Amino acid sequence: MEFKDYYQIMGVERDATQDEIKRAYRKLARKYHPDVSKEGDAETRFKELGEAYAVLQDPEKRAAYDELGANWKAGQEFRPPPDWKEGFEFTDRSSGDGDAADYSEFFESLYGRSSRPGAGSRASFHAQGADRHARVLIELEDAYTGITRTITLRVPEVDAHGRVSMHEHGLSVAIPRGIHAGQHIRLVGQGAPGIGQGKPGDLYLEVEFRPHARYRVDGRDVYLDLPVAPWEAAMGAMVRVPSPNGTLELKIPDDSAAGRKLRLKGRGIPGNPPGDLYVVLQIALPAADTDAAKAFYRNMGEQFKSFDARAKLGVGP
Repeated sequence: MEFKDYYQIMGVERDATQDEIKRAYRKLARKYHPDVSKEGDAETRFKELGEAYAVLQDPEKRAAYDELGANWKAGQEFRPPPDWKEGFEFTDRSSGDGDAADYSEFFESLYGRSSRPGAGSRASFHAQGADRHARVLIELEDAYTGITRTITLRVPEVDAHGRVSMHEHGLSVAIPRGIHAGQHIRLVGQGAPGIGQGKPGDLYLEVEFRPHARYRVDGRDVYLDLPVAPWEAAMGAMVRVPSPNGTLELKIPDDSAAGRKLRLKGRGIPGNPPGDLYVVLQIALPAADTDAAKAFYRNMGEQFKSFDARAKLGVGP
């Protein structure tokens, strides 16, 4: 995907004030409006201009764009990191998906269709403050026990000169037991301030789990790859298995193959009903790093001459 330089499209410097951006947009919009422009690429330029202005005139979108763009180098293929929105606090201004044809893949990959130019209504039209949204990452173990954590959010602010900067603030958040990815935690009155005597809006935290070195999560179900010795897989065994909520005992059935999935019912993320913990067996082979170990493997090969590990591939022994 091509990275779009909205500042270049608007013809302004990266430290331009909001007023400078507004003036540049008005000037270029008159020049490239399809109804009056004689430029051959007027319609394309006008759409690009509208997209750039939708980002740069909005302090929240602009601050996020600036931080993301700081790590991009010219000529590189652009893909936004999956966690790039973590900790950014956005005001809710959406009112539907609209016509996706007006927006580039680049714009939608960052902000989604509901943030299209001209969409939604701004909080300034209402007495009550707008709701805000932020994405936060928590540990999987937090969903098993519930916990109160302090999180840091970044909120764009416009200074007296019309320039955007980031302001950090911390919040103490109670993470309920049993929460799963995609759910929201509502913090009443923690959104944008109201107008006049209006009440502030609410803050909605969308929860995602941090990538875990040991577990994978699907809804409320949790998956663990469990190494087992060849003799445990062949003859069965009772083994100890880690889980996000403590160590468990698991029976490995006889003649288990690599990839076999064993279910521990109700041992996933708590809920009504709770999820399950799935243990996926992986065969761990001892290293042939001594003469005795090498002799053992040679003897095993003699004992299992008729065994074809690649029989299902149809290539023969």
